[in-house]
Amino acid sequence: MKKIGLVGGLGPEATVDYYKELISAFNNKGGEMNYPEIIIYSVNMSEFLKMFREKDYRSAISFLLEKLHSLKNAGAEFAAITANTPHLLFDEVIEQSPLPLISIVEATLRKTIKKGLKRPGLIGTGFTMDASFYQDVFKKQGIEVIVPEKQDKELINYKLFSEIEMGIFSNETRELIIGIIDKMVKINEIDSIILGCTEFPILLPESSYAGIPALNTTRIHVNEIIENCLTYVVGAGI
Repeated sequence: MKKIGLVGGLGPEATVDYYKELISAFNNKGGEMNYPEIIIYSVNMSEFLKMFREKDYRSAISFLLEKLHSLKNAGAEFAAITANTPHLLFDEVIEQSPLPLISIVEATLRKTIKKGLKRPGLIGTGFTMDASFYQDVFKKQGIEVIVPEKQDKELINYKLFSEIEMGIFSNETRELIIGIIDKMVKINEIDSIILGCTEFPILLPESSYAGIPALNTTRIHVNEIIENCLTYVVGAGI
């Protein structure tokens, strides 16, 4: 097995979820406790978000590359970033990365295609919903990605940074997000919802909401990390 490197801490709850999902997957491999070696660099989330808020993307790229070099020096053979938002810079990072990287966006696209979905909705941080990195990747395969209306985007972003990223998962917020998904189904006719923040699967663990499939980006990403760990097929394109 290849040694896995994870850039984590964006946020911590999702990083814990990645670790648990990876270990859980190997619990089913014959009961031999043959777990993969996992090296995690948990970063300072506040420092990274400050760069994004100021649109200091050059510093953010350098920040991520520094962590990837540290993972390589620690023995990692490939890596993944355990958050959706940093993938806004994925193309720039992978050009200079010392390690092969698995994209959460490309992994989610592969899953979307496999399921035959054509019009997914996307919820995530304001950075993710306001950017076009999901749309840019998906439209190459003729798939349109829909985001909520402005007021709902602002509400989702507020809930993420005032509660969810801090490990607060309330029923009230869960119902609020489900309501936004239901609204998107009725108004935008989406056929699925991308949980485009890796904390969302903790809040929304079911496989469907508002009558449509939920694309759990954490689990999708973890499954490709496992596949790459076992088969050496790292960074395969679409």
